[in-house]
Amino acid sequence: MGGVGQLRRAAVAGVAVAVASALVSGCGSSEAAGTAPTASADLAGVTLRVGQTGYGNVAALLKAAGIDSTPYKVEFSVFQGGNLQLEAMAAGALDVATTSEIPPIFASLAAGGGNFKIVAVQRGSTLQQEVLVPAGSTITDIAGLKGKRVAYVKSTTAQYFLDKLLRQAGLSWTDVTAVDLTVPDGLAALLSGQVDALATYGNAVVGAHAKGAVTIGTGKDVLSGNFPWETTPAVISDAAKSAALADLFGRVQRGYEWARAHADEWAAIVAGLTKQPVDQALNTFLLQETQTPTQLVAVSDKAIASQQDVADVLRAGGTLPKQVDVAGLWSDAFTAALTALPSPSARAVSTASPASGSPAGGSPAAVSSSPATATATASSAARN
Repeated sequence: MGGVGQLRRAAVAGVAVAVASALVSGCGSSEAAGTAPTASADLAGVTLRVGQTGYGNVAALLKAAGIDSTPYKVEFSVFQGGNLQLEAMAAGALDVATTSEIPPIFASLAAGGGNFKIVAVQRGSTLQQEVLVPAGSTITDIAGLKGKRVAYVKSTTAQYFLDKLLRQAGLSWTDVTAVDLTVPDGLAALLSGQVDALATYGNAVVGAHAKGAVTIGTGKDVLSGNFPWETTPAVISDAAKSAALADLFGRVQRGYEWARAHADEWAAIVAGLTKQPVDQALNTFLLQETQTPTQLVAVSDKAIASQQDVADVLRAGGTLPKQVDVAGLWSDAFTAALTALPSPSARAVSTASPASGSPAGGSPAAVSSSPATATATASSAARN
């Protein structure tokens, strides 16, 4: 793959393949992942600082599936956007970030290129990405936003799909008064009448609808469903940390497989974390997994081309200050480990969950949360 494999090292790839092989062969046991003697010895002193958006979904997923007891330490932190994760990564405060295609484009403009490489893609749903107006608004479509105050979350999916929807309606970014707000502030501004519309995602959409907000546009058919995982060049060049990250990828893959098989149980956990009714959380999960089953895949030319299209659209719309060649943002250092992971099973999402107990076995959590950022809000998305 031209231009994206420069950071790949043979030693790292070898360890990653070994860990991936252990994951695939041992998927029936909650302790199989990463427990090969050599891998455990190598990983004992490793700590991975991992970002999540909105609420602690990844940490909760691993715990629920009974696969959170890792031979390395994981420190999960919660941010209100993928853009903020990459800011933390640029500052040396994060090892692994989970975002949409948009934050890396803007983050690459920072000094030093942002200190990250995209090393994996999580395929996922594009639902709950919407432009909303408050109850009683006379605005009925995107064209009606001309001259209006529209809140959005900068450098996230919200900025991209709002830009794209405006252009599809014959408008440009300058035809509206775009107001850059955080996810919770944007929701508050919409509900208080400070803005006429809001482009947002995830639980902010849920919260807005609960207050009578109406959807006038959606990113469902605008967004690709590609959600990158980023890490630092330092992690890529460290054999032990790379092996730990490869192991984490395998656990996340297995975690979503467990969630699809235990949708009721997973929905109850999500509902508790995001403060929404269980039925609503279940319905959202079923719709999302029916549209696109969540899975981690390797870096590909198709994924790079998709992100390049996003960058080109943002540049043409005037919201990206200069042209970005995204190929340089990617690394195939984890391709061997990711291609060894099992794909989602063909069976449909199941809502027949066990009544109690740890569904995949396992031991008490070995995952810790950063106290500074671990508090979740009900107005955020899992990916953006």
